[in-house]
Amino acid sequence: MSRLHFASALLPSGWANDVQVVITAGAIAEVTPGVQPAAGDERHAIALPGLASLHSHAFQRGMAGLAELRGDSTDTFWTWRETMYRFALAMTPDDVADVATLLYVEMLERGFTRVGEFHYLHHDRDGSHYADVAEMAARIAQAAEASCIGLTLLPSFYAHGSFGGAAPHDGQRRFICSVDQFAKLMAASRKAIANLPGANIGIAPHSLRAVAPDELTAIIPLAEGGPVHIHAAEQVKEVEDCLTWSGRRPVQWLLEHAPVDQRWCLIHATHMTDDEVSAFAKTGAVAGLCPITEASLGDGIFPGREFLDAGGLFGVGTDSNVLVGVADELRQLEYGQRLKHRARNVLSGGAGRSTGRTLFDDALTGGARALAQPIAGLTPGARADIVTLDAMHPSLAGRARDAVIDGWIFAAGSGAIDCVWAGGNKVVEGGQHQLRQAARERFNAAVRRLVA
Repeated sequence: MSRLHFASALLPSGWANDVQVVITAGAIAEVTPGVQPAAGDERHAIALPGLASLHSHAFQRGMAGLAELRGDSTDTFWTWRETMYRFALAMTPDDVADVATLLYVEMLERGFTRVGEFHYLHHDRDGSHYADVAEMAARIAQAAEASCIGLTLLPSFYAHGSFGGAAPHDGQRRFICSVDQFAKLMAASRKAIANLPGANIGIAPHSLRAVAPDELTAIIPLAEGGPVHIHAAEQVKEVEDCLTWSGRRPVQWLLEHAPVDQRWCLIHATHMTDDEVSAFAKTGAVAGLCPITEASLGDGIFPGREFLDAGGLFGVGTDSNVLVGVADELRQLEYGQRLKHRARNVLSGGAGRSTGRTLFDDALTGGARALAQPIAGLTPGARADIVTLDAMHPSLAGRARDAVIDGWIFAAGSGAIDCVWAGGNKVVEGGQHQLRQAARERFNAAVRRLVA
């Protein structure tokens, strides 16, 4: 058991002063506001709950910044994808573990305490299966265990190269499964995370490009009630190709043909009509937004104001992991809306409301739902995922309550984070994860080999 005392803490009911939190077996056992610190309490100034990165491709952290050289033709998501394939084809299981470990260390240092790992790098470099079909999933679990981040593993089903059951691209050979093979992968992946505290599992049909309708129907039961994540409508070309194939847009097709409900998370959903926005919001499914990656890949800007006005729920993910941070994703989300609408504080939710607080609360709720976490926040029964901010940071000076969150997201960034507890373990202190140096050394050695 450990006891923490915070001068100010954001609870589900709002900000409270002089809050004591008791942690037992990795979970929050008691939260008591309005009490003076007791002997033995570890004291901090400002506490927030950790957020979830609901969408991550860990291996892509190793190629961050390697696709910024303009080719001869127009540079788009589709040309970036070729660079990604080449990088993915070179990685060993050890490389995947080393890259994911540093990524998860960085996530924790920057305010993310759980990750939804949309995992599709399954097989050996020639496309053959490992003796343990979940070899790569086990390496993801290894990285999560080493860093202490909460893991929601989302093995991805990927069978085709494009709509209509097109043959897969050779660069996709490490991703490809039949339905029967995927069922075996799911069973083995469950075993890979079975002893990992706080871990859970869902499924991730990759996209309508990669999954035929009959396959989608066949694999959904493999989630066994867990979350279901799918990429949808990320690119205009994807929407056009889906219309050619089915006469429906991707989000429209899913809403008409799949059992989309609160267990589902539609990743990106960037290009929607007004009718799709309204219908999607009504399902209770989460929009999985990855603002930095969506900007990096030139995807477009999600209809955020319209979706929230319709009652929609969102969470944020780090996706390609080109830049990692809670403040960075939430700031980019709001700034994209400001550019689109040529206005300020677009996602605040109303006059007199803090934009930072609104974004934070929405992302906390949406991330928890998308990763099947029934209890979120600093409250009894929740996993003890806690982030403290440095009250001495210049961008937080003189601020209190919601103004602290605004200062963090829009001015201070990741540099304002002091300590982080993940599953009750204090893994970050003074802004640095206890594994940072060792993880960096292993990551650097792996990436030097890969880029060579």
